[in-house]
Amino acid sequence: MLKRSLAVFLLAAFAFATLSFAEMHPKIHQPKLTPQNSGTTQGLIAVSPVNSHVVWASGRGGTFLLTTDGGKTWKAAVVPGAETLQFRDVQGVSEKVAYLQSIGDNPTDFRIYKTVDGGATWTMQFQNQNPSAFYDCFAFWTPRRGISHSDSVNGVFPDLRTTDGKTWHDISSNMPPALPGEASFAASGTCVATQGDRNAWIATGGSTTARILSTRDGGNTWNAYDTPLVSSPSAGAFTVDFRDPWHGIVGGGDLDPTDPNNAATATSDDGGQTWTLTNAPPVTGAIFGLSYVRRIGNGRNREGDDDGRAVVITANAGGAAWSPDEGNTWFTLPGVTGYWAVSFASPKAGWLVGTGGTILKISF
Repeated sequence: MLKRSLAVFLLAAFAFATLSFAEMHPKIHQPKLTPQNSGTTQGLIAVSPVNSHVVWASGRGGTFLLTTDGGKTWKAAVVPGAETLQFRDVQGVSEKVAYLQSIGDNPTDFRIYKTVDGGATWTMQFQNQNPSAFYDCFAFWTPRRGISHSDSVNGVFPDLRTTDGKTWHDISSNMPPALPGEASFAASGTCVATQGDRNAWIATGGSTTARILSTRDGGNTWNAYDTPLVSSPSAGAFTVDFRDPWHGIVGGGDLDPTDPNNAATATSDDGGQTWTLTNAPPVTGAIFGLSYVRRIGNGRNREGDDDGRAVVITANAGGAAWSPDEGNTWFTLPGVTGYWAVSFASPKAGWLVGTGGTILKISF
């Protein structure tokens, strides 16, 4: 009788062990993916939902996009005078108000623009004069309070801050000392993440260690913390997001095509001070962008999830994937490739944008 019971137990244990995560969690299901017509063939680099209806995106050729109907129709246009620039980041505030940040071939091509009339006109608020600066991304706490981050110059980060939504001021003296060659990656507009009224995190690489720069007081003071992600002149932490003041995820890898197996994510539960590698995500190269599956303006990030741990990542040509549990388990998004950025207005309304003007709505 004992032997029979033991055999039954072992068979049951084996059957349980061979079940997939999805089989053990029947409520887990693949998200719905819906291609949308962007109206442009320019490469798209960043996306910023205001809500489930209003979404801004940006990319190459001075291009910006706006939808007011959840992506059923998109309007693509070019900022006058910025035709040769790449808008590597966008921040949507409303149907009428948005910010753009550009890069180009010259130091003065690093600019910040703002519209208050839905993109009909744009005002240039900042134009870089530092010959060695390279502004990668920006992020906002409120419609008028935000920061813009640059690669280091002579051991200093020449970062900027606005407190009125109009003027940008240098806060390099507030920043921690940079490591030799330390820089960020203008891959998706998500090398900076803001949360709450005053918390922000910046993902870096380019040096011997991939780090997170963190502020708790709106950019007045900063600390720097090491991550376990690979770092070199072509590698590091590319993208970061936090779902509350303490729990966050960082992603990165290596742009070197001869070293495609370093795409990785790490999580923190102490506000970015320490980081632990997750299980390896099923993508290659470098993770350009990631986002929690959040509801904007809601403390819960995913319907049905008490702790909002679902994450979507994209690695350009290296594929895309999602995790229901902050990187413990991963599911590939089949056929999803060439996307640079991802962001959510709600679990039912997220967007990936990428090469050739491609836009994909993702709904859980």
